[in-house]
Formats: sequence, structure tokens, C-alpha cells
Amino acid sequence: MSLSDIRALTFDTGGTILDWHTGFANALAAAGAKHGIERNWHDISNDMRRKGLGKMLNLGKDTPPTYNFDGAHRMAPDELIAENGLDVFTEEERHAIAYDAPHQFDCWQDFPAVLPRLREKYICTSFTILSFRIIMDTARHNGLSWDAVFSCEAIGKYKVLPEAYDSVAHYLQLDPSQICMVACHNFDLDAAKSRGYKTAFVRRPLEWGSDGPPDPEPNTIHGIIVDDFPALAAALGVAA
Repeated sequence: MSLSDIRALTFDTGGTILDWHTGFANALAAAGAKHGIERNWHDISNDMRRKGLGKMLNLGKDTPPTYNFDGAHRMAPDELIAENGLDVFTEEERHAIAYDAPHQFDCWQDFPAVLPRLREKYICTSFTILSFRIIMDTARHNGLSWDAVFSCEAIGKYKVLPEAYDSVAHYLQLDPSQICMVACHNFDLDAAKSRGYKTAFVRRPLEWGSDGPPDPEPNTIHGIIVDDFPALAAALGVAA
């Protein structure tokens, strides 16, 4: 893969940049503690993530979306609360899990210091299925400065639909070959690759907690495969 043509980096954000698992697990545990309830919050967090993703991927394929990821985050915990005998959770506690927690997710520690260095050489954008407001709030919470935010919320076609990737290339006024999609998920990178993007896989072994991610091994088609963001910067010729 020729790196000299890359003009922009588009970052998956939900798992590649943000530690969603710890955020959800802590929020669930905090609600449980108020009622003296102990559950396997680790597993429930992962179940909630699966349900949320299931409501978002390919959304807009046949009809315009009627909700964003904040809506999915609310539907998923309501379902899990019913399934796990947690109906005692109040409306305020459900809101804290579904809204407050994802809007305050912490970044993985290797990212914030590297982003400004990457921005010296590349346009750096969030390209995400998360809502605009989640990206705004987590950027403020973690001190991140994106050059732009592309949420599928505005495009109306969610990953991994091809229109999502085509639209971002259009907005950037770049050929897809001048864009490198950065993610820890093969499904996202494979879809970007199919639309002409260059791709970089950054491993996130703790994205799903101690279980490990569903697809920990990067597909060999990806041009860059690294363990962390300092290594990504080095691969792109940026001192971090």
C-alpha cells in the first residue's frame, strides 16, 4: 500500500477510540449498587453492545432511519433490564446507563496525545455510527479536536452500507484511495476497502473486556496492522 497518497484519516470511534465496555459496565454496576443487586455486569454490557450494534448496522438500507444511536442505546438496556430481572431500575438510572454513560466514555489512553500529531500531516475525522452528540460530548470530555465529524446520522445510511463510505469521500472532496479508514473492526475496514479506501487495523484486545473482541485477528488485506496508536503514527511517518 502506498502511504504517500493518503490525505485524510477517518476513525471508527465507538470501540477504536472510546472504551465503551468499561463505561457501560460501571454505569450498570452503579445502578445495581443502589438497589443492592449483583449481576455479571461484564456479560450484560457485552449483550447490550451486541443489541445496540444490531439495531444500527445497515440502518437505512430500505427505509430512512427513525432513530440514532442514542435511541438504540435506550432500547437495548430496556430489553436487558427486562431479561435480567432489573425492573427496579428507575427512569433516572436507565437514563444514566443509556445516555449519560456513552456521552462520557473515556478514550483509550494511547489516543489523545497522538491525534494532534496526526493532524499536523492529515485531515483527521471521526467517521462513526454514533450520534453527533455522543461525539461532541466525548470529544469535550477527553480533550479531542477533530477536523470534522461524519456521523451516519446525517448521511441516513449506516455502516456497512456502501453509501456511508462514498458520502464521506464526497464530503472530503477526495478520492477514496486518498483516505485511510482506521478501526479495530474487520467488518468496518472490509467495507471501506471495498469502496476504495486504504485501511489500518489497530488492535483493541480489551474492547469487549476480558472476553476479547469478536474478531481479534486483522484480515491480511489491510495495509497497516498495528497494536496501538503510537505504532500507527510511526507507520504513517509521524513522530508520536
